[in-house]
Amino acid sequence: MSSIYDITVQKTNGETISMSEYKWKVLLIVNTATKCGLAPQFEELEELWNTYPHDEFVVLGFPCNQFLGQEPETNETVEQVCQMNFGVTFPLFAKIDVNGKNTHPLFQYLKSKTRWFWKRRISWNFTKFLIDQEWNLVERYAPTVSPKSLKDTIEKLLDK
Repeated sequence: MSSIYDITVQKTNGETISMSEYKWKVLLIVNTATKCGLAPQFEELEELWNTYPHDEFVVLGFPCNQFLGQEPETNETVEQVCQMNFGVTFPLFAKIDVNGKNTHPLFQYLKSKTRWFWKRRISWNFTKFLIDQEWNLVERYAPTVSPKSLKDTIEKLLDK
């Protein structure tokens, strides 16, 4: 695949969409889990989502159950739980694998763009990938990096 926009993803309701729907926007792509100790980051991600115009910046959450079973919700219930517990309104997608033989193509692509080979594996929930409007991976952020700390970088990208 030549770009992130050649990839399709599945919404929690089963509808398949192309990443091209997000073309020319700054994207923050995150693997999430509702029972993770880092789950309070949902609130910071929501704050970012609400800070910038949605036609310029989008947060995309991809639930993953590969790390100690910390995403027990189903595709049908994950949005409800995220809304009730964390106030999430940004787009959430169907549960995916981010490592192993069943790694979703989106995360295969994102990991392939990571500079350091040893970082090609996702280590935990809430790993973040910031993508610019020209489809470039700007940065990969560790799970413990606060989403709020990305504001300056996001604003620089939006000012391009």
